[in-house]
Amino acid sequence: MTHQSFDLDADIVELTPFVPEAEAVATVPLAELAFRADAWLPDETKRLRAAFAGDHTIDEIAAMLGRPRAGVVTRIHDLGLRRNSRRSWTEWDDEEMARCYAHEPTATLAARLGRGVSALYARARLLDLSEPGSPPYSGWEDAQLRAGYDKGVPVAQIASLIGRPFTGIISRASTLGLRHACQPDDWSDAEMNRALELASTGTRYVAIAQVLTAEGFPTRNGRSLGQRLRKLGYGRGWGRPWIAEEDDLLRHAYATGASLTPLRERLGRTPHSIRWRVEALGLRGTHVHRDGFRQGPVWTAEEEARLRADYGKIPTRQIADQIGRGVRAVLYHANRMGLTHGFMRAFSANEDRAIRNAWTYGVSMVDVAQALGRDPAVIGKHAAHIGCRFNDPARPVRGPKTRRANRIPVTLQSLLALDSANAVDVDLPLAA
Repeated sequence: MTHQSFDLDADIVELTPFVPEAEAVATVPLAELAFRADAWLPDETKRLRAAFAGDHTIDEIAAMLGRPRAGVVTRIHDLGLRRNSRRSWTEWDDEEMARCYAHEPTATLAARLGRGVSALYARARLLDLSEPGSPPYSGWEDAQLRAGYDKGVPVAQIASLIGRPFTGIISRASTLGLRHACQPDDWSDAEMNRALELASTGTRYVAIAQVLTAEGFPTRNGRSLGQRLRKLGYGRGWGRPWIAEEDDLLRHAYATGASLTPLRERLGRTPHSIRWRVEALGLRGTHVHRDGFRQGPVWTAEEEARLRADYGKIPTRQIADQIGRGVRAVLYHANRMGLTHGFMRAFSANEDRAIRNAWTYGVSMVDVAQALGRDPAVIGKHAAHIGCRFNDPARPVRGPKTRRANRIPVTLQSLLALDSANAVDVDLPLAA
């Protein structure tokens, strides 16, 4: 029996239905229960299924059935219903995301909100929510994993469907004792001889797998084919050797500024292989794009000058918005330029002393931050660490003092001078 590997449509949210109650096994005889006024009747359940499939919001379904939102959400979960909603996100949806995203499986939260896993990841990115940890696999996730392996769905697509990392899917499948449909174990002598014959010509493993399938052998993927060939004693090391013509083509691409994407397709090389060969040939810096193979637009001299001038002085997100790049890209490039974020440097003994003096003599935290060139939040956190919380009700408070319009700005030196004998004569801003 052969299995055909196929790609998933973007609208698919599950490979097989899963009802949570199916996991429970009855261990005692059924007993007659009294009728409950809030019990779900068959007609209500039918209307719920129809409304859910019709992409109505949870609030609309609750109003239609005359039931509370929580009851509708619970019933949807109990029925194992899932969909890819096209409706706009509501305030309640966002609140549920913020409350539960980092504490429960993404697939479980997606079912409760009536949306696909990929939609939750995109929304979490917009809401700036942290990635969830690795909670235990749910019954629904295991069911999709079993069905995907049985149908030959690519592992990467199974990972995207249920919201788990690729390596996590491989590990979980191993724990469940699953074997992918594209990795059948019934290798015949004829198939192995044919695979070795094709491999000796330098053909890529993916292409060999396609040829074998076309010739009537079981469908396999390139990974399982490579594993079997290595067991037979055939190996390509890190890949087939680079020939002189390929090196010349790579040099030409860097000399003329040609795109490396057609180069990968023409040579059948992976991005990692090309990067390794570029390093071996010393081509970095000779490409017309001075950032070489790095993704994203090239940093201009003006952008780097702005980054050098503002980094550590204003929030990184503000710099990213001004330049038109992502926060992570700004952080990475600042690191490559050797820039140090002023808010993150270690506190010196004099700065600790200045913070203690400011706390004792009633100087505001904002003025301390300006004097030390740091973010007020960083000052507040470090001050609490050394036992000087600025919002502490027991903090000493100075008596009223007249402010002068031409007051001297607070500096590190003026803060250090506060614990001298003339500290009461130092004219500094008071905390509100």
